[in-house]
Parts: sequence; structure tokens; C-alpha cells
Amino acid sequence: MKGVFLGTGTSQGIPVILCKCPVCRSIDFRDKRTRTSFYIEVNGVHLVIDTGPDFRQQMLRERVPKIDAILFTHEHKDHVAGLDDVRAFNFAHKMDMPLYAEKRVLKQLETEFFYAFAKIKYPGTPQLVQHEVQENEPFEVNGVEIEPIRLMHHKLPIFGYKIKEFAYLTDVNYISKEEKQKLKNLDILIITSLRKEKHLSHFTLAEALEVIAELKPKKAYLTHISHLLGTHREVEKELPENVFLAYDGLEIKN
Repeated sequence: MKGVFLGTGTSQGIPVILCKCPVCRSIDFRDKRTRTSFYIEVNGVHLVIDTGPDFRQQMLRERVPKIDAILFTHEHKDHVAGLDDVRAFNFAHKMDMPLYAEKRVLKQLETEFFYAFAKIKYPGTPQLVQHEVQENEPFEVNGVEIEPIRLMHHKLPIFGYKIKEFAYLTDVNYISKEEKQKLKNLDILIITSLRKEKHLSHFTLAEALEVIAELKPKKAYLTHISHLLGTHREVEKELPENVFLAYDGLEIKN
């Protein structure tokens, strides 16, 4: 398995427009964060989790050769806004793009990208195929089993995804005991760490570390990072040995 952090920032990204804080003014490339997304290759299958506003830039930067399917965690704009740019993969591989998400999210995509789902389409619009993901029902993409993990993003139910001994959990501030049982002793856990101060809908750094200590993965990576968390250089000094602050372009293997 190979994974790449396409983006590790919050809905505003870093630097934030007009902000002059030390993080936004940092010259460390690790403090330049596009909106959160992840690319994974497993058994020859290429998957992307979420297509935020920076999707095109991320695909070009990482030279992603192919996408076999896109998994959506939820419908917020910073996770879906770049979907139109899957057209390039339609054209290159002459295939419709499979989208996996729960019913509510699929309906929202139909609303936001109505032209891609029209009965009579304008030439060149994205070619998309919807697949509904249901709670507690693993599914397969080209032979790779994927298990949806139910999370809460304040009052919004969303999905994380588990593939073998890897799990990706973004935009989360609550995980039930039942779902935590599915996440024990992973090789790699990726989880939200927004900032240090309490937040309505995201784990703070302390809360993320508490969950990591409970689940006991071999390695954990923090993502969906705000400029309020601090600079990469300073925050990484505060982390346990097996916990790492992710950054855009970071590649991990298992």
C-alpha cells in the first residue's frame, strides 16, 4: 500500500487569505496546506478520498496516473468542490468515474453538479457513476475491500474508511465505542487534529492524541490542520514517537 496526502488543511487552507499570523507567513513548505484529501494505491487499485477545491492542483503536483474510484466522506464544499476536474480521467482512460458515498451525499452531488447528471448532457461534462455506501456494509472496488466507519462531525453523520490495516478519519469529533472496535491496533491511522482550542465539530490536538492512545495504531498521522494549531516545526516536537504531523505531498507506505 502507498498513500499520499494530497491536502492536509482545513476549509480555508494555509495560508488563510489576508492572515498575517506566523503560520500563514511561514516559509516552511510543510506549512502550506491545501484542502484535505488523500490518494491511495493498494493491489494496483488507485483511490482518492474526497475532491476538494484544490483537486486539480493536487493531481498535477503528485502526477496521479489513474483513479479507479473516489470515496467521499461527506458533502461539505471543501471535500467535493473539485469534482468537475475528474473529466481529465474520463478522457484519458475512457471510463466513467465511480463515486462512493452515502445516499445523502450522492443527492447533494447531484444538486451541485447537476449538469453532470442531466439526461441530455453538454459535451465534455464529467462522466460519473454513483454507488451508495451503507453503514456497516463493506464494499469492494476492483477486488479491494473497503469498510465504512461511521463518524460524527458535530451533528452530521459522515464516513471514514478502513482498508486492510489502514484507516482515514477526517472532520470527526466523535467515534462510538462500536466503531472504535473496528479501528483497534491498525498499522496506520490518519485522523483530524484541527487546533489546540476546543472546536464544535473537529478533534483538537489533545483529543486526537487521546483517541490514538486508545486505539493503539503502530503509526498515526494528523491531518485537517488549521493555522491555529501552530507551525509544523513546533507542533511536531509535542508529539509521541509514533505520531506524525502530515503535510501536503507526504508519502507513506505499508
